[in-house]
Amino acid sequence: MVFRTAYRITGNAADAEDVLQTVFLRLVRRSEAAKPLENAQSYLRRAAVNASIDLMRSRQSDRSVQLFEVPSRAPQQDAGELREVLRLALARLNPRSAEIFSLRFFEDFHNQEIARMLNISIVTVAVTVHRARRQLRKELASYLGERHE
Repeated sequence: MVFRTAYRITGNAADAEDVLQTVFLRLVRRSEAAKPLENAQSYLRRAAVNASIDLMRSRQSDRSVQLFEVPSRAPQQDAGELREVLRLALARLNPRSAEIFSLRFFEDFHNQEIARMLNISIVTVAVTVHRARRQLRKELASYLGERHE
């Protein structure tokens, strides 16, 4: 599950394996005084999402071309390249928004499930998803050569 979640976000097996290792190292290094995990599956999934986003952010800083500087592309552009642009845009979101977006669209959880997992209201999830989609749409529109207001 951790590998699959990381793979969906990072887009390649090597990065997903790095995330897998990071997640389990963090789990092993947890303080003995830390509360026991109430829901191990939820914890591991969230840890995979967060570690994947952290990895994407660290890689983004190494890029010489920022997302908003990418030249306009035709809509039929290579799907792999579009996925990479989406990953970079996702790394620009604040961590909570990126986590919620990833759980909703990469892991296919419903808003109610996400709210329960993160202990927040369904309204907060819906608003966050809406705002994240709007921001990502805006950034992808510039990549695709579309105007977005």
